Amino acid sequence: MQAVTNFIAGEWCPASGADVSPVIDPATNEMLATVPVDGSDAVAEAVSAAAKAYPEWSSVPPGERIQFLFRFKQLLEEDFGEIARVVSRENGKTYAEAAGELRRGIENVEVACGIPTMMQGYNLEDIARGIDETMIRQPLGVVGVITPFNFPVMIPLWFLPYAIACGNTVVIKPSEKVPLSIRRVIEVLQRTGLPKGVVNLVHGGVAAANALVEHPQVRAISFVGSSPVARHVYATAARHGKRVQCQGGAKNHVVVLPDADMETTTKIVGDSAFGCAGQRCLAVSTVVTVGDAHEPFRDAIASSAAALKVGPGLSDGVEMGPVITAESRRRIEGAIGRGTADGAAAVLDGRGIQIDGCSEGNFVGPTVLDRVTPGSYLATTEVFGPVLGLTPVKTLDEAIEVIAGSPFGNASSIFTSSGASARKFRSEVPTGNVGVNIGVAAPMAYFPFSGWKDSFFGVLHGQGRDAVEFYTDKKVVVERWPQEWSRKF
Repeated sequence: MQAVTNFIAGEWCPASGADVSPVIDPATNEMLATVPVDGSDAVAEAVSAAAKAYPEWSSVPPGERIQFLFRFKQLLEEDFGEIARVVSRENGKTYAEAAGELRRGIENVEVACGIPTMMQGYNLEDIARGIDETMIRQPLGVVGVITPFNFPVMIPLWFLPYAIACGNTVVIKPSEKVPLSIRRVIEVLQRTGLPKGVVNLVHGGVAAANALVEHPQVRAISFVGSSPVARHVYATAARHGKRVQCQGGAKNHVVVLPDADMETTTKIVGDSAFGCAGQRCLAVSTVVTVGDAHEPFRDAIASSAAALKVGPGLSDGVEMGPVITAESRRRIEGAIGRGTADGAAAVLDGRGIQIDGCSEGNFVGPTVLDRVTPGSYLATTEVFGPVLGLTPVKTLDEAIEVIAGSPFGNASSIFTSSGASARKFRSEVPTGNVGVNIGVAAPMAYFPFSGWKDSFFGVLHGQGRDAVEFYTDKKVVVERWPQEWSRKF
């Protein structure tokens, strides 16, 4: 067991505070470390260090800034297996899932290496006779990054590479449930020789997050978490005059038409619903079956889910790990109970699952609930666990109406062999990420990670060109240089 340490001004230092909470292995409930409950004092120190480093770092040419990212990418590749194992241990996901997460994070580092091109402005000569106009991009200053437990390295890497490549300095506050993975990533970043204070890491709970959001020297906040917290962060940061991007929760739907390839659809949807134990913002949580697709899909997904091997994420052959905490397990099992009380039929019930050698682990088995009613608790609540609800409808129009009725708008997908149906769905469905015969419509790093309605608060999303827009200010310069002036000198 260890006490986590902060990284401030290029130095590792103890995280202060007498009150601490445990960091646990979700598969065994073994304590791995302790993390401060508060952490707000460290935020002030870290922001001060970032503000001090900003003037020099922002003056470094973009082509030189990205050299640190090139080295960062290489070192992440060298330590890839070790980092993935840390993620699996403290988060609970399988090693393959942890490796996939890290790979997507590295892709963002790669894209951010293109900042000398992505950060370019534009100009027009002679907007009026003898007058030229130019738009240039400049960094903001200190950026705060607040990240959740479910992707402890990928989500920080949605933000960090772009922010520093654009010339900003950064303070990261990770989830107190998973502080060890990002610490390992920052250790790698330190080895690149990045100047002190450019990136800082502070640990803590709600107090630390609020301190970062409210700090007057922080110019922008990047956040991922539940919708209620995202709404709070968005409103608070905006009230303090900051630029904000807040990715919230989700209730993602998949529509299965009768003409879908049922075997392939079942495999893809199962991976989406039960991968990472359902603890991801792009997990499928509701399948809307159209017409005759219902019974074949219901039987196939229940059979496929029942065959999944559940256990510790680092064990051979395990296909689904535990949920993050005992409280999460109780909440998920409560949601299953409420769903059945509201009339849904438990085709497969994952409550009370027992895993050999892990009697204290936070395990919930794959769960399939049939005939979940639109508008019910289970249909409108983000369960964030391995629970898949089935809602049968008669037509594609009805399926789109079901999705439109959700307060969330993160992602949706359709499975069909009809181009016309897919095009209609793509055009009309009110979600920010759309998949066609894709279970998890996860945008590549050079596209924005979109989201609508209660799934996103802000204008500019993470990743790609949106990230460059978010982490830079536009400056417009209008110039006149009359020839007769130059002749005087």
